[in-house]
Amino acid sequence: MGPQARPALLLLILLRTVATQERAPQSHTLQVILGCEVQADNSTRGFWKYGYDGQDHLEFHPETLDWGAAEPRAWATKLEWEVSKIRAKQNRAYLERDCPEQLRRLLELGRGALDQQAPPLVKVTHHVASAVTTLRCQALNFYPQNITMRWLKDRQPLDAKDIEPRDVLPNGDGTYQSWVALVVLPGEEQRYSCQVEHPGLDQPLTARWEPSLSGTLVIGIISGIAVCVIIFTGILFRILRRRQALRAASGDYVLAECE
Repeated sequence: MGPQARPALLLLILLRTVATQERAPQSHTLQVILGCEVQADNSTRGFWKYGYDGQDHLEFHPETLDWGAAEPRAWATKLEWEVSKIRAKQNRAYLERDCPEQLRRLLELGRGALDQQAPPLVKVTHHVASAVTTLRCQALNFYPQNITMRWLKDRQPLDAKDIEPRDVLPNGDGTYQSWVALVVLPGEEQRYSCQVEHPGLDQPLTARWEPSLSGTLVIGIISGIAVCVIIFTGILFRILRRRQALRAASGDYVLAECE
């Protein structure tokens, strides 16, 4: 029997064992968690657990080759599965050898995609609500997931307790987004900056909130430009009138001399 079929067989045995303990047919939920992890130091960890009706039921211990019963109903299955030590050794071999080998092959196949890095797009926004001024630093569309974001005041890092905890959320395209928020005093926004570190960046990126031009200032600038245009047009008009007047006077003098 292949290692892929063994969990299914154990699941069927567990269903049969649990079903025989009940007199009347009922509906239940049976779950299995089966897999392994490969750590950065190349060590591995396997896990094989069963849940019944949303509660822990059985867990395999590869070190001792036995099953741990999390509730009384699991004891019958535990005793039955521990009769055969050969099956227990096969389970351990799957967790410690077969599963890590399969995982390493899959990681190698996806190495190109996993090694790609997308640097974050960072921006700082300004929000005012109920007389509270908040700066929010957003990091968008980055990969991989690990990222460090911190607030600086006068170029010095702030204490973590003063900063709203950040979240890292997945995007639909496989990238991630995150943000950190900070409450500041009105008028002191320019003293704060957001520093972001990410594997896709050659060096830490620092961003500030850049206030946009207010409507009053824009209107003032436009009004000033309009006044300048009117003055320039008036001066130009007067120059042209004077030139026309001089040409007309010069023409009358020449005609009088010819007569």
